Amino acid sequence: MTKKISTRRWFIAALLVAITIIATNIVFAESETGEEASAHFGLLSLATPFLAIVLSFITKQVVLSLATAIFVGAIILDGGNVFTAFLRTCDTYIVGTVTDSWNATLLVFILAVGGLIAIMSKMGGMQAMAIAMSKKAKNAKNSLLITWIMGLIIFFEDYANSLVVGPTMRPATDRERISREKLSYVIDSTAGPVTDLAPISSWTAYEIGMIAIAFSSVGYEGNAYGTFIQTLPYRFYNIFAIFMVLIVILMQRDYGPMYRAEKRARLQGKLYEDNAKPMMSKELDAMNVKEGAPLRMCNAVVPIVVFTVVTILALWYTGGGVDEPFNFTGIQNALGNADAATSILYSVIFTSILSIIMAVAQRIMSLKECIDVWLGGCKELLLTDTILVLAWASGTVMDNLGTGNYISHVVGDAIPGILIPVVLFLVSCLVAFATGTSYGTTAIMIPIALPLAWGVTGGEMGELCIVTIAACTCGSIFGDHCSPISDTTIMSSMGSAADLMDHARTQIPYAIVAAVVASAIGFIPAAAGVSPIIIIPVGIAVIAVFVRLVGKSTKLEDLQREAAAESGGASGSGSGENPA
Repeated sequence: MTKKISTRRWFIAALLVAITIIATNIVFAESETGEEASAHFGLLSLATPFLAIVLSFITKQVVLSLATAIFVGAIILDGGNVFTAFLRTCDTYIVGTVTDSWNATLLVFILAVGGLIAIMSKMGGMQAMAIAMSKKAKNAKNSLLITWIMGLIIFFEDYANSLVVGPTMRPATDRERISREKLSYVIDSTAGPVTDLAPISSWTAYEIGMIAIAFSSVGYEGNAYGTFIQTLPYRFYNIFAIFMVLIVILMQRDYGPMYRAEKRARLQGKLYEDNAKPMMSKELDAMNVKEGAPLRMCNAVVPIVVFTVVTILALWYTGGGVDEPFNFTGIQNALGNADAATSILYSVIFTSILSIIMAVAQRIMSLKECIDVWLGGCKELLLTDTILVLAWASGTVMDNLGTGNYISHVVGDAIPGILIPVVLFLVSCLVAFATGTSYGTTAIMIPIALPLAWGVTGGEMGELCIVTIAACTCGSIFGDHCSPISDTTIMSSMGSAADLMDHARTQIPYAIVAAVVASAIGFIPAAAGVSPIIIIPVGIAVIAVFVRLVGKSTKLEDLQREAAAESGGASGSGSGENPA
């Protein structure tokens, strides 16, 4: 049966690709090159994101899905020429992506993180921390709550958030039989959303820059950072996503695929599906403590604290903090202008060296053993680097196809003022989900969105403009949050050692609820003039009611009771009643 389903899936996937390629060749049959059509690819511009998303879900092979989508996109760009499209896929899109300095820096950083985690695991610090936390995290609820709090504390960089919180809390959540899907959801929902809400973070300067570009397009001379601060209370999706995690934790209720994942983990002890492919390999995930190593919590706490502190200092330094006055404004300017990729690379390399010195000084490992362990950890994260390279390459292809612009302009100009924020939020969601990038979506949407709102307000920077900007950034976070080709989704899966597709599949139903509440209770009322002071508590209350009514208890005793009822129902008495 399983083989039949698998065969059917691959047949559908192959058929889908074949149809797309044939359609592409038909479209370009009358043109010698794709240059004539480059300005108006229309629906064809959706081919790459469509194939990337659909094939990922059909085949569960992210690498193959992305590579296929890139190739098809290249065919479109090359006017239907399959041969040159193959060449451009290799030398332009993939190699070109790797040679980008920012991307290359991030790829090296990821490998170095694998090395750092391997060293920390061998030193026994993680195990010691898990033992220490067990005194406070005595149950699943407390373990997840501590994870949520840590996600709020590390607000300055979403990559750092995912890759620090995940490995730190994984031993504790594993002990409590919490599914890797649940852990990755908590991490992901307290990474991007938290960083995007922070007044000072690695995202701040980028968004300020986009706002400034939008200001220029309408001829408005204003303070972009001041406007950025004004938008924070209106970032309803981010706020509701963060609080939804807290509500789910406190109520201990889940629904959809997440509930099934939690039921599997709690009752069977299976932290992930049998066929899952954790983003951190099972070898690295199960790496044993060096025999005879003292279980000292400082061997985990010191590297984590140092990593955090050095990241902040590096962000300040790369942002020109040395040349800025040492006050709030100066620090804000420096962190806002920081090179995030370079900063976290500095941090992970410095922390790796420190960890090696600590291991050698305590005679836990020799210098040669430390280097071997570090390199072994790097090797285990090659899959993550591969997926990121392909995700970025697909982004380049979609940019050349004009995918984002096409989706944005489908909306048109005839939108009632009160609906502008929610419509642009939904469009941003779609663009970000399809492209897998919040940065790219923000760059596309804000310069388009502000002029629309500006025209409705009669050329004034009114509340509608503020809400519209916030809606675009939130949509970018939602799409990036859910897309299996997003780097933040990949990072969260990596930090929690979860299967990428399982993480995306279980998280999407939660993100959709937060997005619906943000749309109906957030952006529409806000556009009508309702204060966030009223909207936010109401939205949180609605989410709480939804989780209470739709969610099922994941308490062990309730799950055991339900399992017993299902077993009894097999004889024909019927089961499926939700335990009270």
